[in-house]
Amino acid sequence: MKRHGIHLLALSHVYLVPQLKQRCTKGLAERLTIENAVDVLQLARLCDAPDLYLKSMKFLSSNFKKVEETEGWKFLQHHDPWLELEILQFMDEAELRKKRTRRHKRELSLYLQLSEAMDCLEHICTEGCTSVGPLDKEPSIKRQPCSKFDTCQGLQLLIRHFATCKRRTKGGCLRCKRMWQILRLHASICDQPNDCQVPLCR
Repeated sequence: MKRHGIHLLALSHVYLVPQLKQRCTKGLAERLTIENAVDVLQLARLCDAPDLYLKSMKFLSSNFKKVEETEGWKFLQHHDPWLELEILQFMDEAELRKKRTRRHKRELSLYLQLSEAMDCLEHICTEGCTSVGPLDKEPSIKRQPCSKFDTCQGLQLLIRHFATCKRRTKGGCLRCKRMWQILRLHASICDQPNDCQVPLCR
């Protein structure tokens, strides 16, 4: 299989031997190299072997800088421009998918951070925490950081700053602007504004 896999795949396709064809495609997929990637890809397309075609395409895409220096790639450029175009399109689409995935992860991370910030804000304004709490409750005397939310300590510091900042009314404080954004976001999604103890929600 190692020496004659390519030839056996062609023969198994021509003479309709599915079991041999399956073994050949699996064996060739496991033995893809920089030198044979283009040949295997071409054969996979000719022999209607989609799994091998996809694996070859992914391998070639991941190692394109090295593959484009091989004789197989140079031969492909001169004799099969349509396959060359398919490869370049596949690489372009793969890069777009990676970008979409990265953007989705960033958006998901931001959503989770904002969701935790909203929950933490309600926790502080309803239950009170280590240094900040509602008017009818004294802040906790515990010195340990809040164990409920990772963002709690930072949000408490932001609230305390917001309450005493003299530049807030002039709109020149970035920390206060951030606090305004958090309060406005909470007000826009709160489903109990009449009973909510978060400032500016009612």
